[in-house]
Amino acid sequence: MPKSYQNISLWAGSLSSPENVTPLPGNRQYDVAIVGGGLTGLWSAYYLKSLAPQLSVCVLEAHVCGFGASGRNGGWLMGSLEGEHTLLAPLTSARRSEALQLIRGIVPEVARVLEQQNISCDFHHGGGIFAAARYAEQEKIQREHLAQLHRCGHTEEDYRWLNAHELTARLNIATPLGAIVTPHIARVQPARLTHGLLSCVRRLGVDVYEQTRVLSMLGGCVHTACGDVTATTKILAMEGFSYELTGQRRRVLPVSSRIIATEPLSDTQWRDVGLHNSEVFCEASPLVTYGQRSADNRLVFGSRGSYLFGGRPRSDFSADAGEFKAIHKLMLACFPQLVGTSISHQWGGTLGISRAQVPHAVYDAATGLGTAGGYMGEGVGAANLMARTLVDLILDRNSALATMPWAHRRHPDTVLRRWEPEPLRWLGFQLTNSILKAQESVYANNAPQWQKRLASKAAAVVASLTD
Repeated sequence: MPKSYQNISLWAGSLSSPENVTPLPGNRQYDVAIVGGGLTGLWSAYYLKSLAPQLSVCVLEAHVCGFGASGRNGGWLMGSLEGEHTLLAPLTSARRSEALQLIRGIVPEVARVLEQQNISCDFHHGGGIFAAARYAEQEKIQREHLAQLHRCGHTEEDYRWLNAHELTARLNIATPLGAIVTPHIARVQPARLTHGLLSCVRRLGVDVYEQTRVLSMLGGCVHTACGDVTATTKILAMEGFSYELTGQRRRVLPVSSRIIATEPLSDTQWRDVGLHNSEVFCEASPLVTYGQRSADNRLVFGSRGSYLFGGRPRSDFSADAGEFKAIHKLMLACFPQLVGTSISHQWGGTLGISRAQVPHAVYDAATGLGTAGGYMGEGVGAANLMARTLVDLILDRNSALATMPWAHRRHPDTVLRRWEPEPLRWLGFQLTNSILKAQESVYANNAPQWQKRLASKAAAVVASLTD
């Protein structure tokens, strides 16, 4: 394994066994060419070869598999989709119930494959805690979120409220007010999941070519720096890194998040923090926090990131000392009992946000072009569901997945809304980020009510502009 890959995150650094890195050895022909060696691309390859083993399939990756968000994320495997209330709102009650069953089935389906294929990735199905803590406004935010989840069709078995005492018994976060708790989330080590899938698809007969940068996709040909791949079906699975392909730069907004990890905590420290069942957690900050207790007993904690002008993705975060310091400060605001604990790792990754702010699986049979993505932080789980959907569209399977509102049988250009041109995207992101930081500061410092109302209204206005 290239040393440069092991340095990108805590997760990648634990992968000590070498893997064969094989670039494309010249021009080749396949039934299906998948561009992108992250979770979306590898899950697509897995289900294609599982359902149609006669197909010849290749994966083309510019760096090494897992180099992007798939090897850098917070390790939440969620049985949910961001924006699912928007996706499911037009459906009848029966159809909405069917869709929710598929969404909640993400975690059990991934668990099934992990067991069947003997993939070890620190999977632990401990559920998730969405805490209201630190300031009173968080309780209102989380109670409104819970009401929205129930309006969408979820039940108390799916999402229910914990009072302050019940929250403290599970997560000793500063100023606990209550929380939403759900069983539909599992913890994973994402780099091990990605590389477990990589080994699996290779065993199934998929050719994986790393260090193979795709330059363009024209007609039935995928042009790379190492040669051309001719394929009947082409799948674009690059998410935030799709910026690097002409014509794709405005389909997603590449946003970078940042994560830190402590040194392994002692048993005494974990008794003081909680997470005894290795639940994942977040708290209702405008800055979007998330965390987990890793299998080696570190506290992993992340927050929303940044956007570069023009939509360029990022892979190097070594210059972001100030941003990591701010995340550390936010972690200590949540867990003051960890003051003095050393931070051992800090890293970042680029995810892709669709203009509709909901995930998608799109396939056009006429051109053989398909794509999946548009995740907003839930990609570890959503990638599995979108890949299964995309494969059912490609194979023209008569399945429930192929009829869901995230499934589209049209050309991607007719489905995917484009983000506004620069400098509007950059200005919009900077304005949003500034308002959310101000809102966090106003709430956390218990500013006068008029300032809180002003910050809340400003955040609502900015949010409406991206609808």
